[in-house]
Formats: sequence, structure tokens, C-alpha cells
Amino acid sequence: MLDAGVHPANTGISALPFYDEFDLSTVDILLISHFHLDHAASLPYVMQHTNFNGRVFMTHPTKAIYRWLLTDFVKVTSIGSSTTLYSDEDLLESFDKIETVDYHSTNEVDGIRFTAYHAGHVLGAAMYMIEISGLKILFTGDYSREESRHLNQAEIPPMKPDVLITESTFGTATHEPRLEKELRLTNLIHSTLNKGGRVLLPVFALGTAQELLLILDEYWSTHTDLDHVNVYYASSLAKKCLSVFQTYINMMNDKIRKQFRDSNSNPFQFKHVKNIKNLDRFDDFGPSVVIASPGMLQNGVSRELLERWAPDSRNSVILTGYSVEGTLAKALITEPDTIPAVNNPDSQIPRRLTIEEISFAAHVDYEQNSKFIEQVDPKSIILVHGESNPMGRLKSALLSKYSKFKGTDKEVKVYNPRNCDEVSLHFKGSKVAKALGAIVEEKGNETLTGVLVAKDFDLNLMKVDDVREYAGLTSTVVKERQTIFIEAGRDLVQWHLLQMFGHVDVLIDDPEEYEVKIMNEITVSIIKNVCTIEWMSGIINDTIADSVVAILMSVDSSPASVKMSSESCSHDQEPSTLDDSSIPTRIKRINTMLEAQFGDTLTVKEDGSGATVKIGKSEAIINYYKMSVECGSNVLKGRIETVLNRATGLVAPLAQTGKTTV
Repeated sequence: MLDAGVHPANTGISALPFYDEFDLSTVDILLISHFHLDHAASLPYVMQHTNFNGRVFMTHPTKAIYRWLLTDFVKVTSIGSSTTLYSDEDLLESFDKIETVDYHSTNEVDGIRFTAYHAGHVLGAAMYMIEISGLKILFTGDYSREESRHLNQAEIPPMKPDVLITESTFGTATHEPRLEKELRLTNLIHSTLNKGGRVLLPVFALGTAQELLLILDEYWSTHTDLDHVNVYYASSLAKKCLSVFQTYINMMNDKIRKQFRDSNSNPFQFKHVKNIKNLDRFDDFGPSVVIASPGMLQNGVSRELLERWAPDSRNSVILTGYSVEGTLAKALITEPDTIPAVNNPDSQIPRRLTIEEISFAAHVDYEQNSKFIEQVDPKSIILVHGESNPMGRLKSALLSKYSKFKGTDKEVKVYNPRNCDEVSLHFKGSKVAKALGAIVEEKGNETLTGVLVAKDFDLNLMKVDDVREYAGLTSTVVKERQTIFIEAGRDLVQWHLLQMFGHVDVLIDDPEEYEVKIMNEITVSIIKNVCTIEWMSGIINDTIADSVVAILMSVDSSPASVKMSSESCSHDQEPSTLDDSSIPTRIKRINTMLEAQFGDTLTVKEDGSGATVKIGKSEAIINYYKMSVECGSNVLKGRIETVLNRATGLVAPLAQTGKTTV
């Protein structure tokens, strides 16, 4: 599972992904790409309020910031709301279960391998290369291919993925060059301040905010005419998370690391920026610049300042991040005449301030995304994280770009599934088994015989004696197979097995194949004249299997088979009277022996299939075809069975001439 966020425009259960559509207990690994709310804010809910019991991984900076960010999220969402997704206790309990990973280190869980690479979006953001049974999947998360003031651009993983899951936030749009954006931003802020106005920059508390703070702190340092104007960072998270940025300087770009190393000072200790935790301490007189969260203007400090400043035409709001459909930030782009009050939606506030959009969102544009896709060279692309129209345009552009490969082995397929749509991808590949232990020493043999051990998607071939050492298994289950050649028919085989085991389950009984199961453990299948016996190795099963094999190997030559055979013998030459072993002849000889023992008490049935012996009140019924006796008297039954057993070896000739088929 990749990421566990909330929808910024919704609250409560409606903000969650469609978790009720899936069985989260089947998820072994949950990878979090970065700390932003739309990627991580529902994680405590998943871990504490669903049947999820897998393991959660994220980078060290992500975990460090995640705690403070979600603590603030719980506090903000609980204001004026009777229902929250989870509590502070849920957050703390889930936090202890989260495991951290390092960039470029490969981790393995139950045969699933994954490696984190720099994504360039925010501090700690990661893209993951996932490998399952040789299939490689690259998940970019939110990523940026443009170096910012404090972060490197996203990396190109060294291996080629089979499937790329990539963001499509800006679709086919093209970003304005970074230096031009910075110049436009500072010019707009400066002109607003010169008019005596105030500037609101709604941002995510962490990420774009730090980029803007670096820009403004540098600009104020070179413009002394702005010394009287204050720049505020209105976020209670700022001071808490500053230590995280100080700790992970080594994960930022060369410029930040050099500044930290040469001046021995933290670049995030701003000279011209003041921090305010809440608006009660904010001196709202005269021109000022406030960077405030949240970025979508749904609530919090940024929403309160917007409502306070909206009626004044001297003021400006600059949208610097990506705005999600359904949020007030998205609605502001259309420059509405009024905005609803957050505490009273029926009350409308006049909007006269200036609205500008200068995106510093650290997402790839079409050119960067397209070039990245070209460099990683996947066969299948799945587009996520974007509104349907930009995503659809990106899909069309990519299909057009790769249209020359359609119908060839270089064809690239692009998918833009809707929520809860299933995408089925089919791959062909060879499975390779590694030979281990003593089996490696069998040089010169074209055929190796051993045990194939499948563990966590890996295949290893080894001798049975090496299973404990190389497979790490303290106990093993080996499936055994024995194949023999038999001439007897299936009826005869079944009869012999019944005599030994009393009951067999017939699984398949058609002209081409015959299969039975004995004692729920031993499977016997016959295709033509090839009989295969399979069982799971064990002391009891091995004993039963040995008995089955012994019976099957003696079916052709058993005296009982001679009694039960329903086919007459054919000869290359005329048989003598002694050679006659037809069924009527054998029955006649059995009758002769029974008459010698029981005289007139024996009555033979007209069809010759059997006879009855009646002595006093006791009556025995004999079936010649089944060679069975039914009688209420065990004494009489035993006498008749003794005669029949003796007759078994006498009714057919001991020697025959010519070629015989039974």
C-alpha cells in the first residue's frame, strides 16, 4: 500500500480514501512517501481503527515532522467538530510502530524489496523502487525535478522499472522558471506594501513555506527600505520543526550544506522573519507579510486572516501552492465577489483584495515528468494524484509521444484509473532457481535432482540434507512422487486398493484419466498405463505409500487378479482343455470344489454368477464375481471362504502355452 492521506476539501470519514472497498488485513507493507496531509494524515486511523496489521515505513525526516504535523492536524480538525478521525492517543500509539528507512538502502519484508530515493518535493520525501518476484515498480509520490533553494531535485533510480506509478498534478502545464517566479513574487509583495497593504501567503506548514521564507529573508536583507515592515510566519509548528531542519541539513542541497559548514550557522534561523503562534499576539497595524497555514484556506490562521483582510482593496493574497478542487483556495482563483465565513457559512464577506497565483508547488510539470518517464523507461505507466482533466490530457500527450511504438515490443501503455478501479497488468518472465549446497558439486550432470524451495518469491534448488542449513527451515514438508507402469485395468486396481484400505475416494473417472485418493493423503492417478503416486512425506504417509506401491506392482501377477479379470484369454494357438481359463470354466471348477465339500446343500444360480449353501437354518450366498460370502453363521461363512481361497490357485492352469493377454 502506498501512502495514507486525507482529502483537504473534506472532513471526518468523507476525507478518507476508500478504505472500506479493500481488505486492509491483506496489506503487508505500507510505504509513506512524505509528511503532507494528503499523503500521511489518515495513517493513525489505518493503524488504530482498521484491521491493518502490516508494517509501516517512512524516512527519518518524514517521521520526525509527521508527529508534529499530525498533532496540529488533530487540534485543528477537533475545533468545532464533534467527530474526529483519531485522537492524540491514537497518534502516539501508531507513532511508535512506524519504522524508518535510509535513502539508497534496500529493505526486505517477506520477500518484498524496496529502496527509497530522493524525491525533491519536501524534506524527507521519497520515491520507492519496489521489487516483488523480479517485477519492479517505481512509485514517485510527489516529486520535483527542479532544484530549489534548499532541496536537490529528484533522483533517477539506477534500475529500470516494469511499472511506473507517477503523479499527474499539473498534467500538461508548464512551470514558469524559478528565478522569474521569485522576481514576480517579490515585486508583487513590494508593490502591495508600498500601497500600505498587507500580503497573505497561505502555505502548507512545512515544505513550500521554508522555500518562501528563504526567498523573503534574502530579499529583506538586500532592501533596507523594508526594514520597518515585518514578515511573520504564523505557524505553531515552525519552532518545533526547526530542529528537524537543523538535524537533517545533510539531506539538503550543496548550497545549504556549504552555508551551514562555512558560517557554522543554521540557514533556517531567519534574520527578518518573526514567528507567531496565534493571532492574539499579532500586531495587525500597517503593512506586513504573513506566511500562514493551511494552504487550502479551509480553516486555521490563514482563513482567519483572509476573512479579516478581504474587504480592503490594498491587500493581496498570493496562492503559492497547488489548490485542490473543492477548497476555498481553488475557489479564490475565479476571483469571487464574496467569500463565506468559516464560522457561519451563510454569512458572506465582501472580497476586494487582489488575488494572484504564483505556484511554488514542488511538483513536476509536463516537460519534467515526460523527460523523467523517458529516462526511467517503463513499459506501463499509471497516473495518480491529479484531477481528472489534467490527468486525461497528460495521458493523451504520453500516448501520442509513444504512438510510434504501438504494436511493437517497445509499446508503452498508460493508465489513468478512477478511484477504486482495478488495473490488471500481465508480465512474462523466467523464474531462476539458485543451486545451493552439495548439489553444486554435481559437476558434469546435465540433470540435477533435488528439492526446490520457494521462499518469499525466491527459488533455491538443494539436496534434502541441506534444507535446514540453507533454507533456514527447522522442519520441512517434502512432496514425494513415484511413477510405475501397470497393465491392469482401473477396476482391477480399485478392487485391490479396496481390499487393502476398505475405502478410496474416486476424484476423476473418465476414459482418459483415473484418479483416487487413499486415506485422504495418498493420490493415485492413471493416465493410459502410467500410474503416479503422490504424497506428503512423513512416517505414516510413507508407510501407506509403500503399501500402495506394493499393491500396484503386484496387480498384474496377483492370483486375485486372475479371479477378477473380466476379459477372456486369447492365444496364438488352440488351447488344450487344461489351458482353458475362461470365466465359465473357472466358475465350473469352483462349483466342483464346493460340491465336493457341501454336496446337495449347494444350489448354483441359473446365470452362473453365484450359488447358495443351505445347512439347517443357516444359508450362505456366494458371489463368484466378487468372490464374497454373505452369511449369518460365521462358522459356515468361514468354511466356504476357506474353500474359495483354496480354489483361487486351482481354478486356472499353472502353465499356459502361447501368448496370453489378460
